[in-house]
Amino acid sequence: MKIVIFGGSGLIGGALAKNLSATHEVQCLNRSAFKSIDTLSLSLKDSDLVIQLSGSTIAKRWTKSHLKEVWQSRVDTTQMLSKAISMMTPKPRVMCASGVSFYPESDCSNPHTESGVRGEGYLAELSVAWESAAKTISEDTIILRFGVVLSRSGGAFMKLYWPYFFGLGGPIASGDQCFSWIHIKDLVRAVNFILNNPQAKGVYNITAPEPIPQKVLGKALASALKRPFLVPLWEWQLKLLFGSGSQILTESISVIPKKILEEGFIFDYPDIKSAMDDLT
Repeated sequence: MKIVIFGGSGLIGGALAKNLSATHEVQCLNRSAFKSIDTLSLSLKDSDLVIQLSGSTIAKRWTKSHLKEVWQSRVDTTQMLSKAISMMTPKPRVMCASGVSFYPESDCSNPHTESGVRGEGYLAELSVAWESAAKTISEDTIILRFGVVLSRSGGAFMKLYWPYFFGLGGPIASGDQCFSWIHIKDLVRAVNFILNNPQAKGVYNITAPEPIPQKVLGKALASALKRPFLVPLWEWQLKLLFGSGSQILTESISVIPKKILEEGFIFDYPDIKSAMDDLT
């Protein structure tokens, strides 16, 4: 199978490319492939599966120019992808990334499933627009709503790891906000599971089955590293650092992967302790 991955140099794309290249022909492309429809169409030639992960990082201070880049790198590229695929015969299967920020805020005792309603605010609007663009490709487009990915290769986990390693870990804001997460190894296995199901389509929540409060995550990491959990990072400090972008650390979104569980997927790291034991 020929698989084209847009965003193949990122955390998720890199892990998927490494895994899938063992059994498939994998081509990783960046946003330069979206210079024109002709360039994009050429890059898609003879592909059997397209995985759209393209998108600039959200985890930095939000400015108007940065938010515009975030939107264009996700929504505009996916709209272009839809146009290019519409001219192809036969057409490849398509998987497109999204995020759990699609959902409204909720606590850990009230998790959302794939049938949950959309939330409000910039991140929810971004997710809705991204998914809407993906759905114009095909009614069978697979939407992957990722939780926060835990990996030693980068991302949120490594931003936490070193402060905790030096004994500076503690709750972020109240620490009560719900944290929907997934171990990178389970993410890769989940995508393979979906890929190998020819009937798969629609939305999948790609999160561990046990969302947890942020302070539970922090305590698990501190415990695994045998470090204290004492130094808080208050909400006002986050706003100084990230401006309105601090909401990515303080929003509370509880999500469970109902659909993939019902289809028979078994997580290797279903709880935060097993994940931390592996990552540390």
